[in-house]
Amino acid sequence: METQGASVVITHHILKDARKQYEDWLDEIGPVCRSSEGIIDWQIIRPIPDLTFTYTVILRFDSEKNLKNWMNSTERKNLIEKAKPFLAKDDDYYINSGLDFLFLSESENLKVPARWKQYFATLTAIYPLTIIIPFLVIPLIRKLNIPQNEYIDSLVISIIIVYLMAYVVMPTYTKLIKKWLFR
Repeated sequence: METQGASVVITHHILKDARKQYEDWLDEIGPVCRSSEGIIDWQIIRPIPDLTFTYTVILRFDSEKNLKNWMNSTERKNLIEKAKPFLAKDDDYYINSGLDFLFLSESENLKVPARWKQYFATLTAIYPLTIIIPFLVIPLIRKLNIPQNEYIDSLVISIIIVYLMAYVVMPTYTKLIKKWLFR
């Protein structure tokens, strides 16, 4: 049975003075990736200028098969070769179905928790954020004189919640509930 949905988290550590070359390379690989079969989403988390040098790219596909086809494609391999001169480390990635990447620790090689546990953990982590973040962010958006627009408001709130879930909440939360999660 084909897994529904799959994600890959790609980490690229770039050389200190290679940001421009990497951004140009992203402009080249982006359209090729986004035209591959089954692509749903492409997100880039950029480093803090002159402080960090790691790009994280999250790709979501409709199936693990389509994701693996892209990751093993000749086009991607050729573009990765082109990027190697400005990468400090090799192309590093891991593939998981659904939201599994939120539940894995880079330092541990654990199995993926049961789906119902992933669902419950995600729900209990995201629900408070959906209440707190709009309460904090909407007044800030208005202070910045951004006109009220439900789509812009929703976009900003979603960006903040997804960032917090992936980088702040879930890594900490999964450590706290680790025994239950992997039991």
